[in-house]
Amino acid sequence: MTSTVFETDTPDPTAYLDRVAATDLGRAYKQRMLDELDVRPGATVLDLGCGPGTDLDSLATAAGPAGRVIGVDHDRAAVDTAAARTAGRPAVEVRLGDLHDLPLPDGAADRARTDRVLQHVADPGRALAEVGRVLRPGGRLVMGEPDWGTLTVDHPDGELTQAYTRYVTERAVHNARIGSRLPRLAVEAGFEVPAVLPITPVLRDVRAADRILGLERCTRRAVTAGYLTPDGADRWLDHLENGPFLASVTFYVVVAT
Repeated sequence: MTSTVFETDTPDPTAYLDRVAATDLGRAYKQRMLDELDVRPGATVLDLGCGPGTDLDSLATAAGPAGRVIGVDHDRAAVDTAAARTAGRPAVEVRLGDLHDLPLPDGAADRARTDRVLQHVADPGRALAEVGRVLRPGGRLVMGEPDWGTLTVDHPDGELTQAYTRYVTERAVHNARIGSRLPRLAVEAGFEVPAVLPITPVLRDVRAADRILGLERCTRRAVTAGYLTPDGADRWLDHLENGPFLASVTFYVVVAT
């Protein structure tokens, strides 16, 4: 089908992260994560999987002029972008590194955060153990991750919805259920988990939802992977475009100490 509603081309990763952060939803959950992180003036704060540096400025502001913020990402282009964006922030440093083997000594930081990163890593448990290694005693980690198993996109044909969600959880996202599993994984890595905060936004505008979820692109990939037929995909997208639209997914903010 030809549509002016859905975004067919895969967006540039930096542009995608920036636009999600600029939405009301993005601003709200990022502020909630910052509040839970409880950064004190003078603290050393890690942004693990910092991407293009979207959140480094807010962390540096929270840490104050005596603080230090270190962003770590495995992607060279993201690291270069983040470094350029924070060039005027002498307390901010950006390093190339792997969350499974952080380029930091033991007990290097007071606070750490991950934001929609652990759903993509090879071994979340190992990454969490590394965060535990580099945090000082009394340190705090705040993580934000979706549980894609909670994804609901309303459609008159429930089997199409189930097929789409199965594709997302089984093929599209490496650790699709990470949001609800984070508390257990954090405890297994040696943390205590004093708070788990679920956030479930409800999206009623299909264009806004598509700019976050990539509905048409994901649907076409589900066809290629055998989860949907071409006819089923067309019927699915036609209703999403023309019928009343509703989608939701639960995002978990998990505090670990």
